[in-house]
Amino acid sequence: MSRKIYCTASFKPKPGKEAAVFKALQALEPNAHREDACLLYTVTRHIENPFAQGDSFPIVFHEIWANREAFEAHCQRREIRGFFATHLEDPDGDIAEANVCVYSDEPLDYDAPQL
Repeated sequence: MSRKIYCTASFKPKPGKEAAVFKALQALEPNAHREDACLLYTVTRHIENPFAQGDSFPIVFHEIWANREAFEAHCQRREIRGFFATHLEDPDGDIAEANVCVYSDEPLDYDAPQL
């Protein structure tokens, strides 16, 4: 049974703040990569492409964690909580809007083996 957690965190910077938000998110990568259960932690920016013309926030973090507990522990790290407090929750922060979602790769009615 897969216990992996897939997180997609999308960010809409305030006007003129896209570079600052991207840089602030990049600064989170090195310490997250030190976490044993971090399988992928990469910030990306939206680019134009004729084969993928969907709507998106300009900056998206792609994360894969070994399990739910590791993801939730990551979210409670002082560095992560501080990022959201400074850049999103503070009225003077650089982020206008964020959307953070988690996903599982298990089918809804997956008959997982009992260990």
